Amino acid sequence: MTAPVTLTRHGDIALLRIDNPPVNALSPGVVAGLASAVDAFEADRSFKALLVHGEGRTFVAGGDINSFDDPHFSAKLYNGTLARIEALDRPVAAALHGTVLGGGLELALACHYRVSVPTAVFGFPEVKLGILPGSLGTQRLPRVAGAELTLDLIGTGRSIDAAAALKAGIVDEVREGEPLQVGLAFVEALIARSAPPRRLSERSVSLEGLPADFFDKALDEASRRKAFYPAARNIVLAVQASTLPFAEGEAVEARLFEELRTSPQSQALRHLFFAERQASKIPGLPKDLSLRPVRSVGIVGAGTMGGGIAMNFANAGIPTVLVETSQEALDRGLKAIRGNYEASAAKGRLTTAQVAERLGLLSGTLDDASLAGCDLVIEAVFENMDLKKQVCARLGQVCKPGAIIATNTSTLDVDVLAEATGRPADVVGTHFFSPANVMRLLEVVRGATTAPDVLATVMQLARTIKKIAVVSGVCYGFIGNRMAEVYMREAEFLMMEGASPAEIDGAVEALGMAMGPCRMLDMAGIDVGAKTVIEYGKAGGLPPDDSYRAVVRRMFELGRFGQKTGVGYYRYDGRKPVTDPETARVAEELANAHGIARRSDIGAQEIVERLLVPMINEGAKILEEGIAYRPGDIDMVWTSGYGFPDHRGGPIFMADQIGLPVVAERIAHYASVRGNPYGYWTASSLLTDLASQGRKLSDWTAA
Repeated sequence: MTAPVTLTRHGDIALLRIDNPPVNALSPGVVAGLASAVDAFEADRSFKALLVHGEGRTFVAGGDINSFDDPHFSAKLYNGTLARIEALDRPVAAALHGTVLGGGLELALACHYRVSVPTAVFGFPEVKLGILPGSLGTQRLPRVAGAELTLDLIGTGRSIDAAAALKAGIVDEVREGEPLQVGLAFVEALIARSAPPRRLSERSVSLEGLPADFFDKALDEASRRKAFYPAARNIVLAVQASTLPFAEGEAVEARLFEELRTSPQSQALRHLFFAERQASKIPGLPKDLSLRPVRSVGIVGAGTMGGGIAMNFANAGIPTVLVETSQEALDRGLKAIRGNYEASAAKGRLTTAQVAERLGLLSGTLDDASLAGCDLVIEAVFENMDLKKQVCARLGQVCKPGAIIATNTSTLDVDVLAEATGRPADVVGTHFFSPANVMRLLEVVRGATTAPDVLATVMQLARTIKKIAVVSGVCYGFIGNRMAEVYMREAEFLMMEGASPAEIDGAVEALGMAMGPCRMLDMAGIDVGAKTVIEYGKAGGLPPDDSYRAVVRRMFELGRFGQKTGVGYYRYDGRKPVTDPETARVAEELANAHGIARRSDIGAQEIVERLLVPMINEGAKILEEGIAYRPGDIDMVWTSGYGFPDHRGGPIFMADQIGLPVVAERIAHYASVRGNPYGYWTASSLLTDLASQGRKLSDWTAA
């Protein structure tokens, strides 16, 4: 096996080459190799300069994130090597291309000079993992780019291009050409002019132009706006420490980094980082499987969902046709799409030319025969089994052989819809989340007979349209809505028992949920939620419990559909939810009708437990049944599609943070105090088994 770091001669230049594909990550082998290469360079005085180069498509894209979970993790060897590189008495340059991120940018900053090709990208994305740059990035970058830009780059995790890096002083030159040749020519010029070493650690940080309370305001903003993310505050403190002598700032950064590395927030974010990458790996699919071409797309239904779905494909440059049953509905749908694009242009997110280009890829028709040439057709009609079966039967006749037929159902049986087409192997579920042009999640539902190449094609297509795709098996609600069902069930029981929507929402929003269940359903549409329950009943899935989801059904009967009608669980002043006494009256009336005792002692802790513990339990059942491939897939669904706080890692990861024995005890507690005639509080055998064994749910893998 080739060593990941080598030192070779190119005339008077020592070439330190990092070759650790695919992204030259700073693995333990690379870190050790760097130290050895520096040893060799120090020992050979015949070299006049050192060039650091990344082999392949990138420089160094960052550290080895797996190593952060090691209780014995230490950055001392790497940081010490960077200090040795900076202290060298002969010039050291970095030739930069591809992605120069995190620890890779810290390596570049330890070098005396930096030359880049125009396509390189620079940044410190560590905040997205709940940490800060731990190899002096918070100390060296301010000394070249200033405190304000440094705080922006490290605090947001955003990247900049080579031109911006040149303007900021991060790189010395930007040159066209092959990266290694650019680097060698640059170093030869350094040698020719006897350029001396330049050490950022010897510079001071300029605060010119910044207000005296710059750091105080930044700390205040981090505490207020990012209270759930300790990295925000620690990043400010670390950058502020760059104004101290370098050694003192280094010590501050090391302490703040270690606080974050071991924090539950960073552990949660790192869990999601790996979960996102695992989600695209489908067990049993051959790696060399040929994909079906998707050069054109058809959408049946130009409503809110259909229009949003169509925008995804237009954004990716794929011609898309929308089919509706009336000209009025089609015109309304196309007008909404145009309005969305024009709103983006008004905010500077798109140019006028881009808007025109994307609208030019979209067409509308009342003739479903126009779908005959499409490679993929997605039905996005109302959530009604009979209607969707009719549409799917028609698509089975209209679509060309080999075309993929997809259903955007959020709860219905994909296998039943697949059979309706007469060609079930071509059918897959594509559950987009609303608004479909914004939300990152796509649940891809694998039917009993979905062809492997259909599944693989849709997963690849998800990447093309910039979605996080998670595969689910067929069951009511798939992964997300099946868990949301028990969440909403308990929210409604709590309302009937006496808790207000504001109390219910407030309890889980205090944990970091984007919005509680009542606000969420008001936004999505109580009519949509009620019809889902009604369809569930038609399919024979409801428990024999007249009180089950009684509140949403009554709200639907009363025409209280949520934000769209101005009243739902709340009354709306514009989009602002306001407590409505009518909701309390309805809940009390239903409680009396169903013999549910009213209480005044429902606290926030009970609300949180009643909402989240059944969700965790349902997630364990989903794993038991093989509906989800991995625990991380469930966490990706909830953090990407339902506003579950990423700093808690998703419901499965959060269960392990709470402790499975505690979760199991709470299930038993509520089964005892609430009764369990319908199995609402029956624990998953997987959950109880793992709890008794002291194991974690997020580490579980199917046998």
